[in-house]
Amino acid sequence: MSASGGTKAIVAALAANLAIAVSKFVAFAFSGSSSMLAEGVHSLADSGNQALLLVGGKKAQREATPQHPFGYGRERYIYAFLVSIVLFSVGGMFAIYEGYEKIKHPHELEHWYWPVGVLVFAIIAETFSFRTAIKESNLLRGEKSWTEFVRRAKAPELPVVLLEDLGALVGLILALAGVSLALITGDGVWDGIGTICIGILLVLIALVLAAETKSLLLGESAGLEEVQKIEAAIVDGDTVTRVIHMRTLHLGPEELLVAAKIAVQHDDTATEIARAIDAAEARIRHAVPTARVIYLEPDVYSEAEAAKGADREATPGGPAHPPADH
Repeated sequence: MSASGGTKAIVAALAANLAIAVSKFVAFAFSGSSSMLAEGVHSLADSGNQALLLVGGKKAQREATPQHPFGYGRERYIYAFLVSIVLFSVGGMFAIYEGYEKIKHPHELEHWYWPVGVLVFAIIAETFSFRTAIKESNLLRGEKSWTEFVRRAKAPELPVVLLEDLGALVGLILALAGVSLALITGDGVWDGIGTICIGILLVLIALVLAAETKSLLLGESAGLEEVQKIEAAIVDGDTVTRVIHMRTLHLGPEELLVAAKIAVQHDDTATEIARAIDAAEARIRHAVPTARVIYLEPDVYSEAEAAKGADREATPGGPAHPPADH
């Protein structure tokens, strides 16, 4: 992921959500709409989430240390996971509780033009934020569908902002529908129903984000296309004749670990093998620039040993190069 593209989308979303949160709380103060209160808390939670993503991106840039020799790239995954927790608890559960209270103790809306005006303003602001996230995502999405992009992206920021903005827009429409029905019917229960719908939506989005970032935290392999490029780059047909088996692991969104056992000619000298390994590492980094940590172990190819390696890769740990779940 382009770090600058992700940061641009986060900043745009943060600015929009802060402005919208203030306007929603003002509308709640004047109208007493529970939808407005839930939406205000939602926007405040979203603002905190974007701040968390910015902090995670900053912390991930720290240099590797003896205690953390592979660096801090996974900080971005940790903070993205925190975003899903905040969205679930502060946004979703609060909205469901507030909606329940409104249905239990309904009252008519006062100064209806406040919530309606704010919701229209919020929809416009969120649309601009969502448009920025879509624009930045399209630079990286390529031929993937939006579902594939969200599930397979190794950098969490853009998928998080996309889902948050989508949830915000749908939530605003639900809030507007609830407020409108409450005004038309004179029954404040509709405002509460709209609020509960917002809460359920936020909980569902939070669960999706949690599942995807959990997969990243556990450690995902490179995508199938990247694996194929790495395997092609390793073999030179002369000294390195094949890849016996290989593992890849994302240490962060833009840092990939590659560990492979490679077959070399049985009569090659140590010097020739060392040079071949150096050349293979250079080819790997050229083919897949994110492959920054590379360990290649030379061996003489044996069908029996290769079969053992294949058996180990077929254990519950999974195949050597499974398609990325994310």
